[in-house]
Amino acid sequence: MEQEQESVEEFKIEAEQEPRGSGPQVGRWLLQALREVAETVIPAVAIALVINLFLAQATQVLGQSMEPNLHTSQRVVVEKVTYRFVHGPRRGDIVVINLPGQTEMLIKRVVGLPGETVEVRRGEVYIDGKRLDEPWKIKPGGGNYGPQIIPPLHVFVLGDNRGASNDSRSFGPVPIECIVGHAWFSYWPPEYIGFVE
Repeated sequence: MEQEQESVEEFKIEAEQEPRGSGPQVGRWLLQALREVAETVIPAVAIALVINLFLAQATQVLGQSMEPNLHTSQRVVVEKVTYRFVHGPRRGDIVVINLPGQTEMLIKRVVGLPGETVEVRRGEVYIDGKRLDEPWKIKPGGGNYGPQIIPPLHVFVLGDNRGASNDSRSFGPVPIECIVGHAWFSYWPPEYIGFVE
């Protein structure tokens, strides 16, 4: 009889101890899991924001204005460091522009630099009266422009598909502060993987 009473008391003690112990254990486990998530997710989000704001971002080509060199739905990495810390935009660079009043960012090629006189005739570019030698592929066409002197801290941009491009011929020279960055690397679709030229 004493043995039965002892075993019943032991069972009560074990039963009482389990629920008490499991509550704090679950709480500790939950706190540990939240802490690990915070230690992993918060730095990852912060790093992604810093990269996107200051170093590089991905963007998609919309429309046909840069054909035959870039195609609609092609995805490119835009690097932001060079123009901030190394040098300004150079002739021939493909840049992403965020102009006030435009609903989407534009991707265009720099053809004219500050202080130059630019003129476009039948899709061909003239800088300071001389026809620009463009080593990249273009599709001629579109409207004429100029001659006009490009103001300081501005560049003149055109699409490579001159007959189907909304560019500086319609909105004028672009302030350098409106340039998001340099289109640097194409990563999608796979057949276009490589550096943007």
